[in-house]
Amino acid sequence: MDLKTYQAQALLTDQVPVTGDDEHAAALIVPMLGLAGETGQLLSEYKKHLRDGAAHRLFKEQVGEELGDLLWYIANVASKFGLDLDQIAERNLDKVRARFAPTSAQAPERDSEFPDVERLPRQMTVRLVEEPGSEPRPKVRMMINGEGIGALLGDNAYDADGYRFHDVFHLAYAAILGWSPNLRAFLKRKRKSRPLLDEVEDGGRARIIEEGVSALAFDYARKHSFLEGVSEIDYGLLRTIESMTSHLEVGDATASDWERAILEGFTVWRQVLANNGGEILVDLDARAISYVGMP
Repeated sequence: MDLKTYQAQALLTDQVPVTGDDEHAAALIVPMLGLAGETGQLLSEYKKHLRDGAAHRLFKEQVGEELGDLLWYIANVASKFGLDLDQIAERNLDKVRARFAPTSAQAPERDSEFPDVERLPRQMTVRLVEEPGSEPRPKVRMMINGEGIGALLGDNAYDADGYRFHDVFHLAYAAILGWSPNLRAFLKRKRKSRPLLDEVEDGGRARIIEEGVSALAFDYARKHSFLEGVSEIDYGLLRTIESMTSHLEVGDATASDWERAILEGFTVWRQVLANNGGEILVDLDARAISYVGMP
């Protein structure tokens, strides 16, 4: 039986239908309370299974019955909100695929049709070093393939929290997502041969959005031990980042892609911070960023 047929048939057995404005609240609250109640029943059956083991011979049958009751209440709630259960199921699969699907082997080539001077290098050796004499609030300089890039960066905070090394995150976005308008600007690899694309994808607004993503992820990480020992990022944060970047070329990145970019970026960032700098390898073909150590 398909979900659409089930939803229609289940509604025929509804004992609290929507009959008018006065009844609408009851018609909705009853199936939602039913969801909570049947979930409790399911947990109760599992409790009996843990307690009684093989003696609870009807365990699977009871679980199946409780799941069936949950499905009825889900279909009922969907019907009363005017939602299609087939569409709900399809969208849910899209969501979980994007959240947990493995990423491809290579970072996307977003500039393959452009001349070499407008393409991000597929491999980079990056050095982040604290500028001599910049203590007690050290500033960091980035060098890529031996060339000084961008401006000196500080923590821009009352407490030294290591944000001076946040260029690591731009490198991670490039390595994993094939995207970093800030890195393009630093390297003078903006795609000026297509003015509108350059304005939208490589311009100031896109750069601010990337900085915003970095700051947002950093604030989240700061509250979670800078992601040390963390293997999964809150889905709400990933959804916010997807929303922030949805109108840009990186809008094709999945939640899983963003999670990988953030986690791998912070793995390298923690190593850089612990050593007050160091050398980083960025490989877009291998979709990898790694810390080498102090040169």
